[in-house]
Amino acid sequence: DGTELTAKPKRSFYAARDLYKYRHQYPNFKDLRYQNDLCNLRFYKNKIPFKPDGVYIEEVLNKWKGDYEKLEHNHTYIQWLFPLREQGLNFYAKELTTYEIEEFKKTKEAIRRFLLAYKMMLEFFGIKLIDKTGNVARAANWQERFQHLNESQHNYLRITRILKSLGELGYESFKSPLVKFILHEALVEDTIPNIKQSALEYFVYTIRDRRERRKLLRFAQQHYMPSEHFIWGPARKQKSEGSKTNKKPASPISIHNSCISKHKKPKEPKNTPTSGSSAGKTSEEKMVELAKNREGNDQVEQEMNCDAIRQNNSEKNSDTDTGQLSKSEEISDTSERKEDTSYSKKDDENLNNDCGNHPGTIERDLCDTENSSNNTSADLQHNLDKDTLSGGTTTKNKDDLKS
Repeated sequence: DGTELTAKPKRSFYAARDLYKYRHQYPNFKDLRYQNDLCNLRFYKNKIPFKPDGVYIEEVLNKWKGDYEKLEHNHTYIQWLFPLREQGLNFYAKELTTYEIEEFKKTKEAIRRFLLAYKMMLEFFGIKLIDKTGNVARAANWQERFQHLNESQHNYLRITRILKSLGELGYESFKSPLVKFILHEALVEDTIPNIKQSALEYFVYTIRDRRERRKLLRFAQQHYMPSEHFIWGPARKQKSEGSKTNKKPASPISIHNSCISKHKKPKEPKNTPTSGSSAGKTSEEKMVELAKNREGNDQVEQEMNCDAIRQNNSEKNSDTDTGQLSKSEEISDTSERKEDTSYSKKDDENLNNDCGNHPGTIERDLCDTENSSNNTSADLQHNLDKDTLSGGTTTKNKDDLKS
């Protein structure tokens, strides 16, 4: 269906929640359960085989390497090669613990085999590790393996697990080069286009450093086609940066109300030099003054209404380009915020922190307006009380004039 092909993609709430838990809420509640077991470490020390196959790590690294059929169709080894602090599909595999992670990092034999397992899986995907910093490149068999990777999407789950495990066992710096390489192949070279959704939903958000995630998302945004369908970061970033320097003005309604409230209360000084002048005025003179004040206030209100309308129109025009920015980053993170809404009041990831309005400014203006309105009503009541109290004097003066 043509409408389905052109439909804008949607963020996966499940992916956002899963990766947010990975970045922020480890270790899980089962951390003490297997503290003395250390089965993942013992497996990497070649002391126990992985279950249920009963194969040792040395046999996997030596005999399974290059056997792409076995690596493709066996689904029990990946949880043992790349353990996590969460349960996988193989229920014989046990979760990592924080204590086991520390012991794993101290064991050179385990670290050496872990890197060999990483290289074996990269080769299975058509990628090779080129240095100790984690940089990767195309392997010699990349064309055949990329075609297979583009078609066998269950391997995208394996890549997500590998990235998570790299971060758990001390190789967080290896994740960003691999994700950048995959994004480049998917978006620029178009060799594995089917992987771009998983790369942006899962791979990017396995990276714990927010700055690294944003770099990858900006790279993806530059090359994503069609560009208007990019939903993992702020849209039209270049145009929005110019408007960031100018703070968003306060609400036209609050400005209008505050200005009107200022003009509606012509305060009389409490200590007047001639105390009897206000009492000596006739009611007719007061009515004339009130009418003049109303005319002046009506003119001020009309001017403020015009200014507010002009300001509102200009604000709408200036916010047209940045209107989409407030929608994006709840992710990530928003983002980097759906991730972060369910589990924490801090924000990821979510990308949503790149841009946003300033509700605090509007709230302060509304509070100022409310206080100003209260002061206005109090002053008006005070003036009315004064007029009531001076009513007897005014009547008396009027009777004197008649006599």
